[in-house]
Amino acid sequence: MKGSYVLLIRVPEDKRINVGRLGELGFQEGYYAYVGSAMNNLERRVERHLRKEKNRHWHIDYLLEHAEVEDVLYMESEKRWECRIAQHLKEHFSSVKGFGCGDCGCRSHLFHSTNVEELKKQIRDIKK
Repeated sequence: MKGSYVLLIRVPEDKRINVGRLGELGFQEGYYAYVGSAMNNLERRVERHLRKEKNRHWHIDYLLEHAEVEDVLYMESEKRWECRIAQHLKEHFSSVKGFGCGDCGCRSHLFHSTNVEELKKQIRDIKK
């Protein structure tokens, strides 16, 4: 399966986390939507994110050492939709500058909200 995905992540308390080359960043308590894609094996990419034991490779690996994935939303597609999803989410939520977007022109691929249902609603709206 090819496509894009959104990890819905819960950060249980305000926390400062060293995120590789981005340095130490502050994360507010609440929910985060992390947007990614996998054009070879979507299931395997998401399974990797969900594993506790792994080498840190991407920005999200650093965050997931301190947070829990509560849900995963998939969008099967032959095209990458992650930047379109990120552009939509930036209109509604605050973001962590530079997070997860080193290979594109987006400001971020990580968005914060105190309301997980609002994150889900905005993601569902993208599919329409």
